[in-house]
Amino acid sequence: MAITNFPLRASLPAFAVLSGCAGRQSALSPGGQDAAQIVTLFSVMLGGAVLLWCAVNFLFFFVTRMRAGKMPLRYANRLIVFGGILVPTLLIGALLSWGLSIMPDQRSAGDGLTLRVRAEEWWWRVEYWPEGAEAPIIAANEIRFPAGERTALRLDANRYIHSFWIPSLGGKMDMFPGRETFLSLAPDLPGTYRGQCAEFCGPSHALMAFEAVVMPPEEFDAWLAAAAQDAMPPATPAAQRGKGLFLSEGCGACHAIRGTEATGDVGPDLTHLGSRHSLAAGIMEVSQPDLRDWIAHTRDIKPEVAMPAYDWLDDDALSDLAAYLEGLK
Repeated sequence: MAITNFPLRASLPAFAVLSGCAGRQSALSPGGQDAAQIVTLFSVMLGGAVLLWCAVNFLFFFVTRMRAGKMPLRYANRLIVFGGILVPTLLIGALLSWGLSIMPDQRSAGDGLTLRVRAEEWWWRVEYWPEGAEAPIIAANEIRFPAGERTALRLDANRYIHSFWIPSLGGKMDMFPGRETFLSLAPDLPGTYRGQCAEFCGPSHALMAFEAVVMPPEEFDAWLAAAAQDAMPPATPAAQRGKGLFLSEGCGACHAIRGTEATGDVGPDLTHLGSRHSLAAGIMEVSQPDLRDWIAHTRDIKPEVAMPAYDWLDDDALSDLAAYLEGLK
């Protein structure tokens, strides 16, 4: 029985691995032109590797089983030169040349929109620079793209080396302090994808994610126009009290909320926090319970983050602050 079931048991790890080949953070589930190129590159390279592996193993089987015994020196030399050197070199050279020829698109200029993304500790500062704009539209921890257009991304980092990667949209690019790197992406399929820092950068590296939202062009234009506006005023008494707490507790020294006295630029811009898909760089939801937890237990949730925990605030104060922040649509 053990022998009969061995192939099935041996295949179980393969099924577990294949289960990770889909989803919003899978390089094998492309949502854009660049990711589709990478999938094609992977497939062709894998096919070439399998072909080469089969050819080498066939030669090994041929000389050890089919033609076992003494072989004429001239015949043996041909097998070595053609089968061991010439054919692998030509195959690998062809694959390399073809692979390099399809990759430059991610270095192409964008169609008009430019994004500047800076990796912080441990979150993402995002600036949208529409063509001809004199000042950026600032956001954080979420990047939105117009579908069907190539968007340019200018990348850098603060203090540590990071790496920008949205697997379903394209390849990764390292981010360095004091040096700007460049990447462009052309997403096609509207949806929400997950990006991640792909370079170990410190204690909260695994907690440094972001949402990448691909929108139809007309929806993106409407969203960008709304994102350029000042924050909405508090809509409820609790939110009004929360705004007062936000300013009196000194939150505006680190965070900016356009249209208010809060003009800090140390931490993420919170002007439209309530409209984002996630909180704390992709690890929590923008909901009042999560906002309360984040404000009161910041460093327990994200080790060594710069924001202090406001654990001296009582439950009512935390609820008011959360109501205000959630209402920033």
